[in-house]
Amino acid sequence: MALYAELHRHLGGSVVPRVLWRYFERHSSELISRFAEYPEFEEFYTRPRNTLDEYLELHTLVESVQTVETLPYFIYRLLRGAYIFENLAYLELRYTPYLRTPEHLSQSERIDKMAEIVEVVGKASHLPEYPIVTSQILCMHTRLPYQVNKAIVDLAAQNKKYVCAVDVAGGDSYYRDRLQEWVSLYEYARSLGVNTTGHLYETKAGCYPELLPYLMRIGHGIQIPLLYPELLKDVAKRGQCLEVCPTTYLKTGTLQDIRQLKAVFDSCFQAGVDIAICTDNAGLHNMRLPFEYENLLTYDIINFEQLQACQDAAFRHAFAWPYAQRPASLLNGLLQPEPPKTLAIRE
Repeated sequence: MALYAELHRHLGGSVVPRVLWRYFERHSSELISRFAEYPEFEEFYTRPRNTLDEYLELHTLVESVQTVETLPYFIYRLLRGAYIFENLAYLELRYTPYLRTPEHLSQSERIDKMAEIVEVVGKASHLPEYPIVTSQILCMHTRLPYQVNKAIVDLAAQNKKYVCAVDVAGGDSYYRDRLQEWVSLYEYARSLGVNTTGHLYETKAGCYPELLPYLMRIGHGIQIPLLYPELLKDVAKRGQCLEVCPTTYLKTGTLQDIRQLKAVFDSCFQAGVDIAICTDNAGLHNMRLPFEYENLLTYDIINFEQLQACQDAAFRHAFAWPYAQRPASLLNGLLQPEPPKTLAIRE
């Protein structure tokens, strides 16, 4: 059995429509009162949006119900599906812990509550019946002030048992006005020994070369090979990996045709830049990681050898994968036939 690594999945966007619908039916029916039946909700929840901003608004729907009390419910179902239907051996979940704290509290009280969120997510993610290696990426956010984002970096540094990196989310078009702030936060994270990734070069409005030197991986990054291929040499030299999420670009209107990704993969392979194929928001997309692989193969964007290279890259760049090899290599060793035993001959 093939086993995969998923490096870019948002906790908010990972809840599949059916699970979310059932939760709303039981606990928050007012949130789905405008939908007569489930198919209407699924169509609304998973349909393509015109812009990234419009698409990101859906996250607020889920964030509002992901609390200390409910996170174990959602994470259990997430991991069950990831193990049974996606063959995941490794999963990094990213989210903004501040946005899972009660809104009626003060900013300082919400900051204090973030550690509890991280612990709840960490404990809920370790399920003996679904043995997936998991870790968290804590997302700073463009809607949050500097003090909160710095506290998120500090929290990551203090909770390396559960947290493997920091990210910045909230729409890459909003970085410009606070660019020096993001640079300083990433510098601070690296000074604390915290791994870094970031939503960058996802859209044409999100191209900030000033941030690239501070990232160990690049969230999306597709505009580098598409618009700024001259940067690929330095990306390769720094050993950075692109976290490419094919379905996302169709759902956000960033690309019009999945076949536009062929230029991304071709340029990166030629330049020696690693790509990890990811789902981003599997629930919003009604998409599972093996289907992303299948789509790329079906549309001749990559071949099987390149797919395997991307799967290898995902484990190689995984921040918390504890082994030197990917699971397939470990299994191959277990399945090697034992040498025949030599029978002793009595004289």
